[in-house]
Amino acid sequence: MKTRVLLFIGLTLIMWACNNHPQKKPVVRDTTINLRTSFNNLFLDSVQLHTFLSADTTYQKYEAQYIEFYKQRNYEFAWFDSTGIAEQARNFVNLLDNTVSTMQDSSMYNQKLHKLYSAFAGDSTPVKKVNDILETELLLTGQFFDYASKFYKGSDIDAATLGWYIPRKKISITAVLDSVIHAKGKEADKYANLHPQYKQIETFLSQYVQLEKNEKWDSIPLPKKSLKKGDSSDIVMQIKHRLFVLGDMAAEDSTAIVDSTLVNGAKSFQRRMGLGVDGVIGAKMVQELNILPSTRVKQMLVNLERLRWLPGGRDSNYVVVNIPEYKLHVYENGEQAFEMNVIVGTAANSTVIFNGNLRYIVFAPYWNVPESIVKNEIMPGIARNSNYIASHNMEITGYSGKVPIVRQKPGPGNSLGKVKFLFPNSYNIYLHDTPNHDLFTSSSRNFSHGCIRLSEPAKMAEYLLRNDPKWTADSIAKSMDLKKEKWITLDKTVPVYILYLTAWVDDNGKLNFRKDIYGHDKKMLDKLFVKAN
Repeated sequence: MKTRVLLFIGLTLIMWACNNHPQKKPVVRDTTINLRTSFNNLFLDSVQLHTFLSADTTYQKYEAQYIEFYKQRNYEFAWFDSTGIAEQARNFVNLLDNTVSTMQDSSMYNQKLHKLYSAFAGDSTPVKKVNDILETELLLTGQFFDYASKFYKGSDIDAATLGWYIPRKKISITAVLDSVIHAKGKEADKYANLHPQYKQIETFLSQYVQLEKNEKWDSIPLPKKSLKKGDSSDIVMQIKHRLFVLGDMAAEDSTAIVDSTLVNGAKSFQRRMGLGVDGVIGAKMVQELNILPSTRVKQMLVNLERLRWLPGGRDSNYVVVNIPEYKLHVYENGEQAFEMNVIVGTAANSTVIFNGNLRYIVFAPYWNVPESIVKNEIMPGIARNSNYIASHNMEITGYSGKVPIVRQKPGPGNSLGKVKFLFPNSYNIYLHDTPNHDLFTSSSRNFSHGCIRLSEPAKMAEYLLRNDPKWTADSIAKSMDLKKEKWITLDKTVPVYILYLTAWVDDNGKLNFRKDIYGHDKKMLDKLFVKAN
């Protein structure tokens, strides 16, 4: 089974979630909830709520959510009932404690709340002061709003400053809280629109936190020459242990020989890291093995933050390009139909993170050369060789000031290859073929000027035109070899998402990591983790 990135399921709801919000109706107070009809005999009033928010500004930013939540339940307590502290409070506090430990996020710890809660939950003589009950109730609500705002919506970061131009999801944290209360706080995350990958990465996060605590992560010396099956070296035992604790080997031994078990473990690790999968232990693999668990923890936290910006999974048809993975994934009804290798932009000409709708297929395309390339590459080429334009199958169609407007004609040497796929956008990014298919064999494939080159463009065209009987593999192949450009408008557009994820769990349950080729992880780390002075 091919490895695929399930964390992309459901991305087609992004535009719906962000652009199709009905006008919000005013909250109606449910007066049917009262002392006679409710199982609860604890109620507060709007004055008490206002007094609490005025006295403690910690949760003042959620004033509207407080009012909405309590008004719709006629100010009935949510975390207490006639018997005392309720089950949902216990479950939520446990969730908070786990979050502080696993996510290493002390902002989720409220000392006053924990002191009051402990008095109710753990003491044989519960606190009897009415004010303590009220304060604990409102602190729990505020802390839930804080938790939901951060872990369901994501941190208050301007995503565009991090190169992310996909609209972030929107949720109602009061609606989430209402669902959680009704469910007694069990499986709180299922009531928010969390991405299905989120929990999978979070599970690995806790494992790596334990690795950081329990394992001595000494740097393994780089091998002077690559180690193959049958070779021996002093570092082999270290490598075996490292692969064992990382889950790539089911067992370890104390021999210094590269055996079949180690070769298979090496292949597993190489596959997860995006290295060449040959089972040969070289310097690149050892460098990846030497990366500290604490570094991997931060890498996972960065990608968990990105996942918070995406909606949960739904069946749909869409295309995803994960830039650091150098892969394109095509999904049909929520299941991966196929994947292919891609080439993305260089660090200087980085591919933009955004979404659009694939609308056109252009066979035998012209390449309208961007002005920057004309200035930096073509004009110097013309200066060196007067026959440069003709030798590159190009033509000048006009001038913009002193800069020629250049396009390359259809043909086997065209920089866009024989077909391109357009999803109109302001970044001038699209998918296209290339005459240089030998570049797809490289493990790192950031060579382009920003657009995305496909390793199997004909397969992509066949998929997009699969419901039209006149478009066969043969007719597509002939159209790709035309001497004149031919445009096809799709009957139905296909959403395309260009993402930047450097950590995910594949459908085999394996945690994958990739290089931060554009430095986006580093920028987000600087936003998420404030360095102490």
